[in-house]
Amino acid sequence: MAKKGILLVNLGSPRSTAVNDVKEYLDEFLMDEKVIDYRWFFRALLVQGIILKTRPAKSAEAYKTVWTDEGSPLIVITQKIQKKLQKIVDVPVEIGMRYAQPSIEAGIQKLVDQGVSEIVLFPLYPQYAMSTTETVIEKAEEVRKKKFPKVKINYIQPFYNRDIYINCLAESIREKLPENFDALQFSYHGVPERHIYKTDPTNTCNLNDCCSRDSNPSHKFCYRHQCYKTTNLVIEKLNLPKEKTIVSFQSRLGKDKWIEPYTDETLETIPKKGVKNLAIVCPAFVSDCLETLEEISVEGKEQFQHGGGESFHYIPCLNDEDRWIDVVKILCEEKLNDFYLV
Repeated sequence: MAKKGILLVNLGSPRSTAVNDVKEYLDEFLMDEKVIDYRWFFRALLVQGIILKTRPAKSAEAYKTVWTDEGSPLIVITQKIQKKLQKIVDVPVEIGMRYAQPSIEAGIQKLVDQGVSEIVLFPLYPQYAMSTTETVIEKAEEVRKKKFPKVKINYIQPFYNRDIYINCLAESIREKLPENFDALQFSYHGVPERHIYKTDPTNTCNLNDCCSRDSNPSHKFCYRHQCYKTTNLVIEKLNLPKEKTIVSFQSRLGKDKWIEPYTDETLETIPKKGVKNLAIVCPAFVSDCLETLEEISVEGKEQFQHGGGESFHYIPCLNDEDRWIDVVKILCEEKLNDFYLV
C-alpha cells in the first residue's frame, strides 16, 4: 500500500529583511505570469526594469516592522500549523512555499525521503485565484513531472464556503470582536479585474451582478464571488446586520483596474459616514503576514485615523488556533481517504 503524506503550501517570504533577499523574493514572486500576467518581455520590463529598482528597499523596511526573532511571521506560523497538525495525523506533514524557501520541490523531496508516494497538497488559500491556488497547482505539477514522476498529488480545493471553515472563522472573529464597534470590515487581497475573466472558463462572469447570484457557472473560479460568499456566510453565523459590515480589497499594484472597492480608499472615507470605531479582518489569509500586520494593522490604522476614525481593531488571522488545525486535519483526511491523481 502506497505511503501518503501532506504538504501545506503557503505564499512564501524573503529569507531575511536584507534588501537583496527581499529583491530576490520579489523578483520570483512578481515574475510569475500568474501574478503579473503580461507577456514576458513587458513583465520583465516592469518588474526588473522599474519595480525592483526601488520597491525592495521600501519593502525591506516594511518587513522589519513585522519580523520576529524566529523569522518571517508567515513562515513561522506555517511551521506551527505543520507541527500541530503532525501531532494529530498519522502521516508525514511538510511545508512548502510557492516562492522562496522552503520551496514546493523541497517539501515534496522531504516527503519522498520518508517513503511517501501519494501526497495531499493543501494550498492555504480559502478562495480561488490564478495568483494563489492556480499558480501553486501549476508549480507543483511542473515539479512533479520533472522531478517526481511516480508521485501522485491530490489537491485540496478552495474551502471558502465549507461549513467547517465558516464556523471556525466566525468563532475566531466572535472571540476577538471589540464590545463596541460601528462596522466590521472584511478586507481581502485584491486582484486585477482581468484575472477574474481569465480564470472563468465558462465566459459567464461580468463582475456586475453575477457575484451576488445564488448560482452561476463562473462561481467555481470567481475570486470576487468567493470573497463575498465567505463574508455573507460569516455575517450570518455572527448574526450581524449586513449594514454593519464592509467588504473591500487591498494590496493593489500598478495602474491597472483591480476589483473594487479598495481598502485604502474605504478606510479614509468611512469615518465621514459615521464609522468611528472599526474592526477589520482579512479572510483571504489564514496566516498573518506583511499584508495583514503592516499594510492593514499599521498603514490601515493610519489611513482610518487620518480620515477621522477613532478606534481601529485588527482581528488576527486563524494562524495556529486549535480550531483551525482541526479544520486542516478534516480537509486533509478527506483527500487522504479519497485519493486520486488530479
